[in-house]
Amino acid sequence: MTDDPATAHPPKRALVIVAHPDDPEFAAGGTIARWTGEGHVVWYVIATDGSKGSSDPAMTPDRLAALRQVEQRAAATALGVTAVTFLGFVDGEIAPDLDLRHAITREIRRFRPDIVVTHDPASLYWDNFINHPDHRAVGQATLDAIYPTARDRLNAAHLLAEGLEPHVVREVYLTGPHRPDTYSDISATLDRKLAALRAHKSQIGDFEAMEKRLRDRHAGFAEGREMTYAEVFKRIEFL
Repeated sequence: MTDDPATAHPPKRALVIVAHPDDPEFAAGGTIARWTGEGHVVWYVIATDGSKGSSDPAMTPDRLAALRQVEQRAAATALGVTAVTFLGFVDGEIAPDLDLRHAITREIRRFRPDIVVTHDPASLYWDNFINHPDHRAVGQATLDAIYPTARDRLNAAHLLAEGLEPHVVREVYLTGPHRPDTYSDISATLDRKLAALRAHKSQIGDFEAMEKRLRDRHAGFAEGREMTYAEVFKRIEFL
């Protein structure tokens, strides 16, 4: 088990590829804040429109999707993220098919990141929670995009016609893993994570209760290590 190595040496380029608005902040907001604070460049790719995440009977999918884009851009700005791309797949209806894989491959070839952060597709549940199927679909499609589709020249030939050359991603950080092996110290950036999450007003009813849960969770991740709060990942490095 290692501490997060992504802050060493020259600035890196990180692409966060997730299913919904608010997924980057909940899963990795403290780490993203630390990376941008240390000079790394971070972009977001949000796969779905976030149009289903409301229990308000007066809310419509179109209104919610537009609102969540505004919220996500505000949260990204709070963390120093350079740009947010929305792929527009329908919330709750996404599958790890070639359409999704090629859409993600396009963004990988366009941004050419050193690091990709995405969901761990192997996580079906944690304790009393079921992992959202969109998380699993986006995680699976992202890994499939990284290898082989973004890397190999003869895959997704239509992207070559768009001028998007193959690209090799060097590191992957999987969020929500059952067996983390990388601990990211967010002791100095937890408050920035929480500030970014405040932008997601449509998703968070009782912010104080959520803050307590997050502080307890991140303190638990850090237990026994030389940090107060941590986010955890499964890290894959390609040599």
